[in-house]
Amino acid sequence: MTLNPVVEEVTQRIIARSKPGRGAYLDLIDRARDEGVHRPNLSCGNLAHGFAASGDDKPAIRGGKTMNIGIVTAYNEMLSAHQPYGRYPEQIKIFAREKGATAQVAGGVPAMCDGVTQGQPGMELSLFSRDVIAMATSVALSHGMFEGAVLLGICDKIVPGLLIGALRFGHLPMILIPAGPMPSGLANKEKIRVRQLYAEGKVGKKELLEAESASYHGAGTCTFYGTANSNQMMMEMMGLHMPGASFVNPGQKLRQELTRAAVHRVTEIGWAAGGTDTAEEDYRALGHCIDEKAIVNAAVGLLATGGSTNHVIHIPAIARAAGIIIDWDDLDALSKVVPLITSIYPNGTGDVNHFAAAGGMPFVIRELVNAGLAHDDIRTVYGTSLSDGAREPRLDEQGALHFDAPPETSLDDSMLRPVSAPFQPEGGMKLLTGNLGRATIKVSAVASERWTIEAPARIFTRQEDVVTAFKAGELDGDAVIVVRFQGPAANGMPELHKLTPSLGVLQDRGHKIAFVTDGRMSGASGKVPAAIHVSPEAHHGGPLAKLRDGDMVRVCAHSGVLEALVDRAEWDARDNVAPPPPEQGVGRELFAMMRRFADPAEKGGSAMLSEAGL
Repeated sequence: MTLNPVVEEVTQRIIARSKPGRGAYLDLIDRARDEGVHRPNLSCGNLAHGFAASGDDKPAIRGGKTMNIGIVTAYNEMLSAHQPYGRYPEQIKIFAREKGATAQVAGGVPAMCDGVTQGQPGMELSLFSRDVIAMATSVALSHGMFEGAVLLGICDKIVPGLLIGALRFGHLPMILIPAGPMPSGLANKEKIRVRQLYAEGKVGKKELLEAESASYHGAGTCTFYGTANSNQMMMEMMGLHMPGASFVNPGQKLRQELTRAAVHRVTEIGWAAGGTDTAEEDYRALGHCIDEKAIVNAAVGLLATGGSTNHVIHIPAIARAAGIIIDWDDLDALSKVVPLITSIYPNGTGDVNHFAAAGGMPFVIRELVNAGLAHDDIRTVYGTSLSDGAREPRLDEQGALHFDAPPETSLDDSMLRPVSAPFQPEGGMKLLTGNLGRATIKVSAVASERWTIEAPARIFTRQEDVVTAFKAGELDGDAVIVVRFQGPAANGMPELHKLTPSLGVLQDRGHKIAFVTDGRMSGASGKVPAAIHVSPEAHHGGPLAKLRDGDMVRVCAHSGVLEALVDRAEWDARDNVAPPPPEQGVGRELFAMMRRFADPAEKGGSAMLSEAGL
């Protein structure tokens, strides 16, 4: 299939723009392969430390003739999505031995849960936890003990952080291993109904906790299509998972066999470092797999599935770690030609389990490739093309893993449709520009009649103050709710999803409501039009700092406009409001350095990448 001309044009300009950085990156990983720190080059003391506690694997690691796989794990027991990883290392070691290889836990990375910290002070650590994860991944892989790696992580900042850190060791073959979503619980619409009733004071905390507990009820990712599950989609679109691995529930035999297949595959795509027995002819380094085409595929998948807005920050950051530059203009151009072909909550009613049952990622990949919207000729971890990943995993009667073609047609066209009959002709996100800056808006869950809102601004600097004003009845009318000083430099760019029920109630009362912020909204952003990630941020003198209560503001996803309807002379004459002092406590003061050096949202909102010269 001929590639869509816009997809081709965007890809080529990314390649041209990235040429210096990509060239330097490829040179870096080539040198790391040929001259870097490797097990055969370690001193006797180095090596003895590395295998001292390896038990039965000690002779093989000491001998240096077989691959040793590093395991970087985000396991903890507080995240439902990561709790299943507790037993994975022992399984991975067994699976590695089946191929004559060994495996060691190289290190752990922190994994915070935005669901637990949502609306709490700890959320101000969330975005920068991605940088911490990347640095922890680098520490784990820095010992030179490994010829390959598997990355155990799923949720919001964890997958981007793992990739950013792992790309510094991009000469190694690596595969990401998911653990799958929890089974479906309370219907998402019912959960939202109870949340809004609670916001209005019509039900109490007991009823709210019952609803939340019925929704988030077991091991696995949350089942809505937020950042965690968007991460899994992107890994499949980039060819970094085993085919169809994303949405198989934890605890199933199929889940375990997909993990086995991933470990076996890592042993087959390495290189003969110092005499190790690896498949030199099928060498697939992570840094070669993640190239410009793979990054474009991730963006196309995001748009086609109505994925998380957080990825307009994460995709540029991951790309930079591989020497690639992608910006919001690229995403906006792609959104104009990539149709929305899924309807997963919050865009629709069903969750990721229903999506997977309808055909899931194998169906999506096949549709996008056949329509010329995704690059088929990428270097995946499993085959010769992305199309090789358009397969559904299953177990035969003997329990052996097989991969089948996806259904010819969607098994539920309320969840999943072909490119020829999409839910919307364009992708799920748009770029807004104007005298208030550049912003992202997710429209896949917003009714088209609400794509344009023109209303007076109500301005806040803390999300708690919005909730207080709502409860006091002070927001009973049309309004553009503005929460500023929420960018990376101001307070770490927290998600402001706590405001969703209140804003939803105001909209349901018939008011014209929009939300504008230089912070983030949840990956599960829903029905209220929200212009987010406004850049430059108010803390750095961005125009949101000029806005005043009562100014008319226009948010229009149809025309891509975000502007204050204020006379130009008056606007230019205004002084910026001074930023509030940073909050203390919950470790926020420890992240002051990151706030000081943070990049703008469009470059990824990272302090680490900027200071590394990436």
